[in-house]
This record gives sequence, C-alpha cells and structure tokens, in this order.
Amino acid sequence: MDVPSLMRQAMSFNRERTAIITEHETLTFAQMWDRGVRLANGLRELGIRPGDRVAGLEDNNLGAADFFLGAAIAGAVRVPLYPRNSAESHAHMVEHTGARVVLSDVAYADSVAAMDSMIPGVEHVVIRDSGYEQWLKEQSDVDPMVEVEPDDWYIIRHSAGTTGRAKGVGYTQQDWLVNCRNWFYRLPKLRWGSVVGHAGPISHASGYLFLPTWLHGSANLLFGEFESAKVLDMLQSHRVTHMFTPPSMVQMLAADASARERELPELECILVGGAPITDATARAGRDTFGDVLYQVFGQTEAVPLTIMTPEEWFGDVSGSTPMRAAGRVFPFVRLETRDAEGVRLPLGVEGELYAQVESQMRGFWEDDELTDARIVDGWIRTRDIGRIDENGFVYILDRVDDMIVSGGFNIWPAELETVINDHPEVIEVAVFSVPHERWGETPMAVCQVKPGAKVTVEEIVELVRERLGSYKKPTRVEFTNDPLPKNVVGKLLRKALREPYWSGQEKRVSGA
Repeated sequence: MDVPSLMRQAMSFNRERTAIITEHETLTFAQMWDRGVRLANGLRELGIRPGDRVAGLEDNNLGAADFFLGAAIAGAVRVPLYPRNSAESHAHMVEHTGARVVLSDVAYADSVAAMDSMIPGVEHVVIRDSGYEQWLKEQSDVDPMVEVEPDDWYIIRHSAGTTGRAKGVGYTQQDWLVNCRNWFYRLPKLRWGSVVGHAGPISHASGYLFLPTWLHGSANLLFGEFESAKVLDMLQSHRVTHMFTPPSMVQMLAADASARERELPELECILVGGAPITDATARAGRDTFGDVLYQVFGQTEAVPLTIMTPEEWFGDVSGSTPMRAAGRVFPFVRLETRDAEGVRLPLGVEGELYAQVESQMRGFWEDDELTDARIVDGWIRTRDIGRIDENGFVYILDRVDDMIVSGGFNIWPAELETVINDHPEVIEVAVFSVPHERWGETPMAVCQVKPGAKVTVEEIVELVRERLGSYKKPTRVEFTNDPLPKNVVGKLLRKALREPYWSGQEKRVSGA
C-alpha cells in the first residue's frame, strides 16, 4: 500500500463531500485534490522527482494541507520544519535531509529566504506570499499519477530533543499508513459526518490523524493560529467531533470564560499528547468538556505506545493510579522495562522502556551509529525511565539523561514536577540537579507562579516530602513570574536552567 493511491481513491469516493475547513473557507475533496495536484506539478516543474526531499515551514492553514497532499502526489519525501525553531535549526534539518525545495508561509520567509544560495543542494525556495495562489493556478491540473512503492520513503520527521541537534526519523509509505491507522483503534470511530480539528500542527503530531480522516471521507479542520475564543467558536460552528491538542492548549481552552457555556454535543474526543499533562489541567479539561479526554504517549521514533480512554484516565482502577499514568499499553505494542544491562524487569519495577510497535522507525536519517545505539534486536530504546503495572498502565518517571543521583538514591525530576504542579499557585515547574557538598547533587525546583502568589519554599519542600519521601525533597526552590524555557514542542529545557549551576565543576555527579 502507498499513501497517494489511497488518498486518490478516497477523493474519488467523496468528491463533493467536505474535506478541509479553515478559518476562511471550506473545500471539497475534489477541490482540495486539485490544489494538491497543481502543487505536485509545480514541484515537478522545479525538478522534484520521486524520493526527493521537500521541506515545508507553515502554520496550521490551507498551505499546510496543500503540502500534505502535493508532496504525496509528487512522490516527494516531506520534511516538516517547526515554525517555532530558529533559522539555524531550519538550515540543519534542510541540509541534513538533502532537501531540494523549501516551501514556506510568508510569516517565516526571512528564516529560509536565502537557503537556495547558502545551502548546497537547495535549488528553490517557494514563499506562499500574495503571488502563491496565482502560481498554483498556473500549474497543470492533470494528475501526474506518480508511482511509489510501499517501501519508498514518505516523510522525515525530526525528533525534537531537549539537547543536541534534532535527529531525522524516516518513515516509509507503508509504515506511515500503519502508524496513522493505529491511532484511531481506541478512539471513537469516524463517521462520514465526523470533523477532526487540529489544534496542534498537522506537520507534526496532529498529522497522524489527518491521513485517516481523509481516507475515511471525513473532514479535517485547521484552526490556524491558536486563539482559545476562536477555537471554541469553530468547535461549535463546525460541529467538531474529534480534536488533537497538546496539554497547554487544553489549559487555555478550559480557562476561557465562555468555554463552559458552549453547546458542544458532537464533541466525542479531545486527544491530548505531545507533553506531560498536570492533574489540574486534566481535571479542568474534564470539568469543562465532559468525559471526552483521551491521552496518547509515544515518540517520533515509536508511536503510539499508549492510549488511555476517559473511563480509564479518570476511573478507579484497583492496583493502578491512572491520573499518574501516561496511558495503557496499546494493543499492537510490546512494551517492557529493562535495567542498565538490557535485562528485562518484572512488572512494577522501574527501568528504561523498550518498545516494539508496528511502523516504528527503521533508523535515524544518515546516522548508522545512533541507529545502532537506539535499535537493539528490533526494539526501540526510548530513553524514558518508567514502570508498567499489572493493568498495563505506564508511568513515565523521566528521561535517562535527567536522572539525579543524590546520596546513592535515584531521583527523577518529572516525578517531583508532577507533585509540585499540584500546588494551586504553581503554573509550571522545572526540577534539575545542582551540586551539593555532601550528597554530590540534589534536586532544585524553579517554579513559575502567578503574580502576587503567597506560596513559600517550605510549602513546596513539605509537599514533596509528604508525597514522595524526605530524600526526594528539593534542597533549593526559586520562584519566578516568567515562563520557563521550552523547546519547539513545549518540553522543558532543564539543561538551560541547570548548566549555570555546574559551570566550573570538574565532574558531573549525576549518573555515577
């Protein structure tokens, strides 16, 4: 199976049905396919042939849908860029993948405009400015019917880690189809009248839902730039049934003064993923929208690994604590914990999570050494530390590299962050290691709080001591009204906060 042939078939079955909804227009499958065909032919006129890489930098708009279809129809390998990234990061991803053409929204033109003269291999930069629609109309409307094979590359997504340069993860046509199909296995079923809203960008995580929605003949709705009031208006007016969103957007939607007054009877599923969610945000989302919150966990390298329904997430399950879990193991996944030597551990014992899932990555793009380190006998080393209970709930403790070793005890920052986030005056928190004369290193917490907050250091320390034990309590706590540093997908950059405290140290104790 390949993506373009199935997309073409879905279009033929649903020509006059609604395919794409944006802030400003609604397009049928036939109209959207015409745009995709014209973009594909435009790329071919620029020299793109099957297997060539094309990078795209856009918001969640009609241009993003053009690129999703056009690259597939041309047989090109799509390389999504992160709008929130730096120009340097864009250049790395483009050069690393050997992209020949770069497409960009006009809002990001400055960060890519000179790539065709500065990066070897980049031949054209196409900006979606005022002339884009005319350029598109000038391209041929004849479907090029490019043939691709199931094992041909389809997309190169980048794993946006919190340290080092992003790593390219390639998926084949067949792998991407299987991956996307799996996402809906434990979600409410799609119908012809379903409308799937994308609060997160379809260039990245939300894109896993875009293709199944198209193939089913349902409608994909692109909210554009996220504004809570606008998103709520569109949820209501377009009768959205499913939506993907990161936790930060759930928080903003639930906090909107008009949210609880909205009539949203068609809304069946808000799928939350991309970052950890606090108990407070999860409960606020449920209180506002009802029992429609689902949670997904995975990585660019292997996804989905877990999905949790509202019944499981907010239920009372003997032997489990669902509110602390990242979900239940997905039915088509093998997931286990292993020790530092790679030996499998019993259920309930914490260790590094190893995963096998249909359509997992085949390797990092042009990096055999890293591939060999992360794929062991067909298993993906996730580099996440966690445990799995007897009901299949998965608890993520932290990243391997962020572990704090204090006085011989292993402490996971994310575990402390979850507890501290429960304080009503804490907006967000980052926990990381700082040097300690006696213990080698100990946890420090930096908390973003509301202006005028009365929370004290003693309250935070006591909260952790009571919930997790004395040896895990932070020895330093600082408060700020400023947002904490994050990477482009919203993950905390603990390293940026941690490094000043280790400046001049001869040795890092962590992990010893």
